[in-house]
Amino acid sequence: MRLNAEYPLDLLEPRSGPCLSLYQPTHRWHPDNQQDPIRFRNLLKVLEASLAGRCPQGDREPLLAPFRNLADDVHFWTRSLDGMAVFAAQGEFQVRRFQRPVPELATVADSFHLKPLLRIAQSADRYQILGMSREEVRLFEGNRDVLDELPLAAGVPRTITEALGDELTAPHVTVASYNGAGDPAMHHGQGSRKDELDVDRERFFRVVDRSVLDRHSRVSQLPLLLAALPEHHADFARVSHNPFLLPDGIDVFPDAVPLDALRERAWQVMGPRYETRLRDLIDRFETARAHGRGSEDLDVVAAAIPLGRIGALLVQADRRIPGRLDSATGRIEHADGHQPDVDDLLDDLGEQVLARKGEVIVVPAAEMPTRTGLAATFRF
Repeated sequence: MRLNAEYPLDLLEPRSGPCLSLYQPTHRWHPDNQQDPIRFRNLLKVLEASLAGRCPQGDREPLLAPFRNLADDVHFWTRSLDGMAVFAAQGEFQVRRFQRPVPELATVADSFHLKPLLRIAQSADRYQILGMSREEVRLFEGNRDVLDELPLAAGVPRTITEALGDELTAPHVTVASYNGAGDPAMHHGQGSRKDELDVDRERFFRVVDRSVLDRHSRVSQLPLLLAALPEHHADFARVSHNPFLLPDGIDVFPDAVPLDALRERAWQVMGPRYETRLRDLIDRFETARAHGRGSEDLDVVAAAIPLGRIGALLVQADRRIPGRLDSATGRIEHADGHQPDVDDLLDDLGEQVLARKGEVIVVPAAEMPTRTGLAATFRF
């Protein structure tokens, strides 16, 4: 997993006070989205009840006030995607929206609950699409289920005019005189109109490639599919320096097909890549376990984390093991799963592995290679 803007490093840093985490599935369209603020207020009540047992009234109100303000923000609830998360601690309040639903959860603990966010940020089915024509640029982000157009970042040209200004390549013309000084001059063009357009197109492609790499691909670190007419693919690939650009693309400009059809074409490319990556991760664990360099035992894995031994950790999606982890010793303490203020051990283990530069992958339950909810590969 590569930490990026969707999974900021500061969420892993320890806090001195309680950390509030709220996850909620949301809806894009009316009338379904009318229920979203109601569900949010119900989750807020869970946070309030949990905080009541942890800190006095005067300390609770600064934490809860931003939630109440968000609940009353009508404009916010009319622009939802498919899921959201809210994180709050002393002096901070973060809201994040997602292109996929998340399990409903409200918890107060000593650290943020990050496993659903981690699953989204590292999901192997996410990608971006760069739509390129001779004169226009569009950008999309999606997964197997949904595709949305993104606003281009500042500095990314939307048209060839924005990229090159009014400086079109002029045909090169020379003037020559034949048969003596008194004969009329003859003008010979050294470049045709097609040559001129080809030069402009290449310059346009170079500017777009550089700006998309700097302002989008390096930030998201997602695979990039080019959606363009077939004749543009080779030309763009020849000038591109974007390491996230995939060799396989989509042979239409996005304007030519409905958004859902564009998503289906993208998944024809991304689907096999997703299955291969997931299978490789599981094979790595099974091979390591066979050679004594892997384990699915919760206590063994927890004890190995403070020593920096975990190279990769698979954790099961949508599974919660209530308890507390001592990050210094690796000792775990199991707890009652009905307490909203008790941490999720799988979430805590993942955070500690990430903090020690290990890799954490959230795996669907059907693909999980163990029954314990986790699978670790050791560095040594």
